[in-house]
Amino acid sequence: MPHVSTNGIQMYYEERGNGEPLVCIMGVTAPGGVWEAHAAEWSKHFRCILGDNRGVGQTDKPEGPYTSAMMADDYAGLMDQLGIKQARVVGCSLGSVIAQQLALRHPDKVKSMILMCTWARQDRFGLYTWQHMMKCKATMRPEDFMHYVQMLIFTKPWFDNDDCWNNMQQGLKDAATNPAPQPVHAMEAQAAAAITHNTIGELKNVKCPALVIGGKDDVFTPKWMGEEVAAAIPGADLHLYDNAGHAFHWECLSDFNPRTTEWLLKH
Repeated sequence: MPHVSTNGIQMYYEERGNGEPLVCIMGVTAPGGVWEAHAAEWSKHFRCILGDNRGVGQTDKPEGPYTSAMMADDYAGLMDQLGIKQARVVGCSLGSVIAQQLALRHPDKVKSMILMCTWARQDRFGLYTWQHMMKCKATMRPEDFMHYVQMLIFTKPWFDNDDCWNNMQQGLKDAATNPAPQPVHAMEAQAAAAITHNTIGELKNVKCPALVIGGKDDVFTPKWMGEEVAAAIPGADLHLYDNAGHAFHWECLSDFNPRTTEWLLKH
């Protein structure tokens, strides 16, 4: 399976579709395969590159801490190894702050970017949340940790939907039987990148078009965080969904996929 050498690690990636490249960067604990429901649509128009971040999946998991800048350099190296001079980029949660750094540190490589449930800096509540998540990862069984994550990212309409509820229960079962769960040290290293990320003074230097998108009821990365990022990036677009949380891209899948596809095709 495809690995490349980049920034001192072996990084795993998969591809979907053809066309101009679209680099997809997932969030904490999640491998690139989590993009599948969105890549199924985007790949009709773009060559989607789905990477496993440093610390998860089939990519190397060195000791931390990691930084968002370090992880952005991982993706810059991946693009170089694949011969991609410039790409559209979409990042979710931790992936969105990696995308910010990619646009700031390697501006010629980013044609446009979508920043999902993003932030420019953490506040004290955010720090508390990340610290608690790390404690949960270190002390809970995998299915109990997944239970906590589900409570963070989904909102009431998702819990009230029978199909969604059943999918959540299957997610707990899958976590319990996962033969290769993310190691505690790797989750803590990724969390360090999330906690220490601070680009509030730099986002004014972003040159590419940007769409900031999220949920108004996100308790993990509250809407003020996305609003702050959108206000800081010159000309950025902002869309926040009603009655949706951190996992708004699944909760609002029927709107999210065509909305982001249309934006990407325009930018």
